[in-house]
Amino acid sequence: MVRRKVGIMEAAVLAVALGFLLLGGGSVGDEVRETEAVRKLVARLLGPGPAADFLVSVERALAAESGLDTYSLSGGGGSPVHVRGSTGVAAAAGLHRYLRDFCGCQVAWSGSQLHLPRPLPAVHDELTEATPNRYRYYQNVCTHSYSFVWWDWARWEQEIDWMALNGINLALAWSGQEAIWQRVYLALGLTQSEIDDYFTGPAFLAWERMGNLHTWGGPLPRSWHLKQVYLQHRILDRMRSFGMIPVLPAFAGHVPKAITRVFPQVNVTQLGSWGHFNCSYSCSFLLAPGDPVFPLIGSLFLRELTKEFGTDHIYGADTFNEMQPPSSEPSYLTAATAAVYEAMIAVDPDAVWLLQGWLFQHQPQFWGPAQVKAVLEAVPRGRLLVLDLFAESQPVYIHTASFHGQLFIWCMLHNFGGNHGLFGTLEAVNQGPRAARLFPNSTMVGTGIVPEGIGQNEVVYALMAELGWRKDPVPDLVVWVSDFASRRYGISQPDAGAAWRLLLRSVYNCSGETCSGHNRSPLVKRPSLRMSTTVWYNRSDVFEAWRLLLAAAPNLTASPAFRYDLLDVTRQAVQELVSLCYEEARTAYQKQELDLLLRAGGLLAYKLLPALDELLASDSRFLLGSWLDQARAVAVSEAEAQFYDQNSRYQLTLWGPEGNILDYANKQLAGLVADYYQPRWGLFVETLAQSLAKGVPFQQHEFEKNVFPLEQAFVTNKKRYPSQPQGDTVDLAKKIFLKFHPQAGSL
Repeated sequence: MVRRKVGIMEAAVLAVALGFLLLGGGSVGDEVRETEAVRKLVARLLGPGPAADFLVSVERALAAESGLDTYSLSGGGGSPVHVRGSTGVAAAAGLHRYLRDFCGCQVAWSGSQLHLPRPLPAVHDELTEATPNRYRYYQNVCTHSYSFVWWDWARWEQEIDWMALNGINLALAWSGQEAIWQRVYLALGLTQSEIDDYFTGPAFLAWERMGNLHTWGGPLPRSWHLKQVYLQHRILDRMRSFGMIPVLPAFAGHVPKAITRVFPQVNVTQLGSWGHFNCSYSCSFLLAPGDPVFPLIGSLFLRELTKEFGTDHIYGADTFNEMQPPSSEPSYLTAATAAVYEAMIAVDPDAVWLLQGWLFQHQPQFWGPAQVKAVLEAVPRGRLLVLDLFAESQPVYIHTASFHGQLFIWCMLHNFGGNHGLFGTLEAVNQGPRAARLFPNSTMVGTGIVPEGIGQNEVVYALMAELGWRKDPVPDLVVWVSDFASRRYGISQPDAGAAWRLLLRSVYNCSGETCSGHNRSPLVKRPSLRMSTTVWYNRSDVFEAWRLLLAAAPNLTASPAFRYDLLDVTRQAVQELVSLCYEEARTAYQKQELDLLLRAGGLLAYKLLPALDELLASDSRFLLGSWLDQARAVAVSEAEAQFYDQNSRYQLTLWGPEGNILDYANKQLAGLVADYYQPRWGLFVETLAQSLAKGVPFQQHEFEKNVFPLEQAFVTNKKRYPSQPQGDTVDLAKKIFLKFHPQAGSL
């Protein structure tokens, strides 16, 4: 295929033209549909009565520049508030701006605060805002497994509303693809048993889709495919009704081993293992880019997919995500990349490839300048859209001359594995998008929110969503976070505001080598004598924020978001106390002081962890039972329910059959703390004490051999956990504070 070289300025022009091609223009029918979608959103969000006070319209002509979403606000003060948007997404974002800045409301995962003042505040001068970039992107491929996997339509509906209100106009829509792959593989001559042997279980599909895994946790039940196709149709219909662009999957080159039976002469390479899995579950087979089977499979899949689901012309595919290519030769990497793109355009000539840029920063030793250039220049400029996936911490655009002129989206990854744990790099997030925009010859076309798991640290996502509509950073994060707290709780409470300012300067001010989006607290890791307790902040700030939230509690107990935050900060404080107890226990062991070891270790295992579990049980959002019940609800039989339950447990703990990615997706949930973390901490303290008593060294490998059955037992037992909360969060948090806070008398 001939590739015309274009300059960076020409690429920018092409980007604008492409934006117009994909969303610009739009028919009157589209405007009507998007208007109706936003009106229904308002009714779902506020109720039919308050919704009548908002007039919504979608008018393409409102956009001053093609491809840049624009909204306008006017009215209020006794008359209806008029919300206009150039797209449904823009109108929804305008509504959210009004609710946030004029009414002091907040839409949140953990509980929205929507107490509207009466009369509705007036917009005295018409407010018009245009986004500085074409796209506001959402989702990591892994989010589908760590957070979305067990969702029903009701939960998806809430999320798509959240996406629209936060201005998201580009998002993955990857549900149901295994049903399409099954059709393709059957058509190619694979047997049903060969296909069943290939797919992973539901909790691990993200990594099968990226070629990292196969087989593990499977097979997928027939009912799974039927339900996921149905769900995908509803997801796509709702996304498109707002004017969002759903990103569909495309063929990246990975195939089941059984392809070699159907096509004995096929040219495939078996890649190396991934994530400490052996080749029973990893070492995927990659088609050679020049093999005639490559375009055959790629085109068959995309044709069948788009026949079922339609298309908006942007497709995601990741050939070498955390997988080292079989060759570092630029010619090979060019051919492998071109093969994926050419299979796309054979079916859809307007195809644009969305590529996660994680590979370039994940294996920098392999991806030198020549290798990066080979991939990026294999696709015509303007037809590759790169997600700079971890730009808030390790931006790639700086080292690759704006991805060699390819369009890119500045993304905030933030969270790994869906972990709980207070964490954020708010200053880097605040400054990053503008810096990328101003980078010489920048080809940035949007911002992105790409956590591996959602439902945590909402302040970080609120800031990032707002930045998608700002040309400049928030001028003062201290003021911003105080306003965030007031909106979140529906009232400006001094102690609560002070608590959030302490959190801003501590847990949300992550920088340096100790900064990590992956929670490595000793609480959630398999115990050893070599665990790190280093953090990037002063723990006393967390303890003081905890005290201040409890002091604020009498005024805020009616707020679900406050109760969530009080629990979350108490959970974090207990996490800090666990680290301190562990340090004391380790020191006592090293000094051979058995009494001190038993005191510190006993406090950790038999006081702190049970108290934490009891606290977590007071909120449905921190219940293991809620998560497992979501999994069971997908099933059509008890056998399926047990299968999904076990899939879910594996992901939370061992991840693989032998603890292959142990505790990566750690959570702090009631039931998980009591029946998984606490038993192994108890065994650890007991083993250390026996070591001292017998005068023999502690052997980590012996401990791991003994603790593994405890971990396995949690995964394989069939215990049902409560899905209804028990106890009062505020009372339990205060009880823990008075018992364990370093300076409890100050409350």
